[in-house]
Amino acid sequence: MDTHLLPGVSARTMPVSDLDMYFLEAGDPSHPLVLLLHGFPELAFSWRKVMLPIAHLGYHVVAPDQRGYGRTRSRLVAQAPVHYDDDVRPYRGLNIVRDAIALVHVLGCRTVAAVIGHDHGSRIAALCTLIRPDIFQSVVLMSAPFSGPPPLPFDVANNPAPAASRDVFSAEIRAFFASLDPPRKHYVPYCASPQANDDMLQAPQGLHAFLRAYFHTKSADWAENDPHPLSAQKPHDFAQLPPYYLMPLAATMPEAVAPYAPSHEEVQRNGWLTDEDLAVYVAEYGRTGFQGGLNWYRGMQPEITDELAVFAGKKIERPAMFLSGKQDWGVYQTPAALERMKNELCVRMDDEDVVLVEGAGHWVQQEQPEEVVKYIERFLKKVAVNPAALRMLLTHVCLPGLCVILSGRHCRDPRGEISLAHFAALLN
Repeated sequence: MDTHLLPGVSARTMPVSDLDMYFLEAGDPSHPLVLLLHGFPELAFSWRKVMLPIAHLGYHVVAPDQRGYGRTRSRLVAQAPVHYDDDVRPYRGLNIVRDAIALVHVLGCRTVAAVIGHDHGSRIAALCTLIRPDIFQSVVLMSAPFSGPPPLPFDVANNPAPAASRDVFSAEIRAFFASLDPPRKHYVPYCASPQANDDMLQAPQGLHAFLRAYFHTKSADWAENDPHPLSAQKPHDFAQLPPYYLMPLAATMPEAVAPYAPSHEEVQRNGWLTDEDLAVYVAEYGRTGFQGGLNWYRGMQPEITDELAVFAGKKIERPAMFLSGKQDWGVYQTPAALERMKNELCVRMDDEDVVLVEGAGHWVQQEQPEEVVKYIERFLKKVAVNPAALRMLLTHVCLPGLCVILSGRHCRDPRGEISLAHFAALLN
């Protein structure tokens, strides 16, 4: 993989918690940290086009292969592909957040200027900022709106309990999707099933052709992608979801996307995912299989996510941005999720920071990297700490018992070392 990196982007592997974590990095390690978290079926490699431009904005940019993916391996199990029968607990949300924090600490940082997550990584980035706002100073969520922690029953002592919330794993929802014409099934339970890894790894069209079709159908290149809001009051609206989200009932994922594979001419016109780029994904997933990433879907089952209910009602209080492709159905697959995230869950998400990029589908940072960097730059400039202004403030404000050493990276007080950004947040 390393031979495909752009100049200025390097790779290394370090012990992080129970992992040997592989990550890419760009920029000066003394600069504020920006952490990039990929989704499925992606790799740190998926950030290759935006890492150096973000680093040029004055940041140290780090993108790991997350747990279960690529070249990151667990030291607690044999160095072999992940299997369905392996313990799924390490793939629950809280543990993936722990991985991110452990990486930050390994890098010698106390705070992260921004955590940016795409797809599954968007959920983890949101949880990072929700749970540890002292570490994660801002967040950019990409292609997957944050749905918040699981709720707990509220005020049921005085009012009738509301109907149980529906989830895609429930028998009721599965039966509803199966009743559609033609019968369908949701991709999340499928991805959590025992057969999904073998289905994908042994795709009848071959791994290269399967991944090419999968990336194509979820991009702006596929003309059938015309996403729009769905109504929770009109359940049959879900039938409008494309076949990679609501799959034919009897189909595997390779079978679901095969009819929509791009032509040779369409592949030749594709400038955002060349055959050389795709070969990186094919080589890595051909070596590791998909089960590590698929275990993240298993970690979304209610019996596992219920532990997050300890954060019920908690909101993201740090500055937040949502960025996706305009042709990405991921924005709307859950009715009203975008509005709820902006209006309820992220208390510091401005209107201008909900951005849908033209000419991009789900893989927005690969399809339109220049536009993505432009909007991220605007956001980071708005939320960044101004070191010069902070120095001026500290010069003219007496803080008893505080001995400040300004270095552009850290401040020190009798209680320990904290980042400049964190110190500024304390002043607010």
